[in-house]
Amino acid sequence: MSAFCQHRKNCLKCSTGVPVYLSFVLIVLYGMPEAQGVWPMPQKMSQSSESYLLNPQGFTFQYANDSVAQPGCSVLDEAFRRYFTLIFPGYNGGNARGDLFAVVVNVQSGECDGYPDENSTENYYLLVSAGLGFLKAETVWGALRGLETFSQLVEQDDYDTYYVKETEIVDFPRFPFRGILLDTSRHFLPLPAIMETLDAMAYNKFNVFHWHIVDDPSFPYESYSFPDLSDKGAFHRFTHVYTQSDVQKVISYARLLGIRVMPEFDSPGHTLSWGKGQPDLLTPCYRGKVPSGSFGPVNPILNSSYEFMVRLLKEVSTVFPDSYIHLGGDEVSFTCWKSNPQVRSFMEKMGFGGDFTKLEAFYIENLVNITAALNKTSVLWQDAFDHHENIPNNTVLLVWRGTPPKYHWEMSQMTKAGYRVLLTAPWYLNHISYGQDWRDAYNVRPLNFTGTDEQKKLVIGGEVCMWGEYVDATNLMARLWPRGSAAAERLWSDEEQTSNLSKAYTRLSNFRCRMVRRGIRAEPVYVGYCKHEYKGL
Repeated sequence: MSAFCQHRKNCLKCSTGVPVYLSFVLIVLYGMPEAQGVWPMPQKMSQSSESYLLNPQGFTFQYANDSVAQPGCSVLDEAFRRYFTLIFPGYNGGNARGDLFAVVVNVQSGECDGYPDENSTENYYLLVSAGLGFLKAETVWGALRGLETFSQLVEQDDYDTYYVKETEIVDFPRFPFRGILLDTSRHFLPLPAIMETLDAMAYNKFNVFHWHIVDDPSFPYESYSFPDLSDKGAFHRFTHVYTQSDVQKVISYARLLGIRVMPEFDSPGHTLSWGKGQPDLLTPCYRGKVPSGSFGPVNPILNSSYEFMVRLLKEVSTVFPDSYIHLGGDEVSFTCWKSNPQVRSFMEKMGFGGDFTKLEAFYIENLVNITAALNKTSVLWQDAFDHHENIPNNTVLLVWRGTPPKYHWEMSQMTKAGYRVLLTAPWYLNHISYGQDWRDAYNVRPLNFTGTDEQKKLVIGGEVCMWGEYVDATNLMARLWPRGSAAAERLWSDEEQTSNLSKAYTRLSNFRCRMVRRGIRAEPVYVGYCKHEYKGL
């Protein structure tokens, strides 16, 4: 415990039993302990050996008198119910040892009814002392992160007694964007699998669900503007679709966990399933002078293609409240465009010559203009930058290709050009290998590229990708966790304090067991056991 907070009266001013913390800046913190129970590691933490017994029957959550959030705040009211169960796993309502204990939450600004966004702050201060946990946060989203940390501080001994150590924490994320991508086109993921992923994301302090909802294999999003897209493009029009109600359930559930939902409708490539329900959208491929009967990317030379995209993206911008829309733009094959005589004629008319990257740029630039008119921020895979497309500087670019030297060079070039950047290249966790490959995800150094401090400020975070070629609800959680936890700590915690793999191994093993007890089918880190093993579905 810091010397400043040895006596609670020095840290807290009590009024009608509700404490109010005086100032963040007065905290004096000592060395970081090996915080066994907290993942990702807080920025600053001090902890003593003093422990306090917790009795579930005498445990309460309270709002501070001067908190802007009060009873009726949907985000925190629901969080209090949820975290009681997480803090006291296995509690069956019987008598338990321990004194009265209250976690008092003080939210300083913001509202309870909105959605988390790109500007949401998540910093918090947590003080645990005798009979009291005091949590102060600028917003409800920071309060959620602090509640998660408190839940991980609570332990249970061999006699089923719950306890928490005297602790002081100042915490905030290293990067504001910390995402998980799920691919629901290559294999349909039922809603419970998505919700379970959102739960695990909250345990790991991820804050963006990147929903790669459609792709070549299937179009499961049920559009109210174009119902034929899912009727004809989904694996099954009734059982393998996300209705508008389903989508709202995901968005609403994510909101209560402080998680944004960023939709991706990738085009002009990766759109074969779109063509089944939208005639004349895709480019007819030719064999010589006659159509081959197959189709390629979206046809970029037709006005009707852009009229369709305007209507679809307008719908998407209404359904999904987040300010980011991912437009894709990756892996566009030019073979079909090259074979089509109308496309070649258009190229000549536009002065593109034989450079089909210019045609791709023409299409992408039109889409970015559409999203800008909808007051949304466009997110694109790195291909748009690599092909020298004329995209505005407020576009967010995702780096997904290559080894560290290649993606660091890419990040250097993008930030030099003034773009905000997300890193995902080292976190394609659908790829597996034998052994402790979590270490590869943990050893990533996102800012280890050549550039100025201003350039490095343009790296706003990163995300884990779970592509679905070989992943469905049967193996999603085990493949994603706890390897995704390694990326979570890299994106949240201070890099200097989390560079020791041996210490991380011990902490990650413990945290993996905590996730298992919470019902997450996280695979083992290595040989060992959990006190509370996974008990099945």
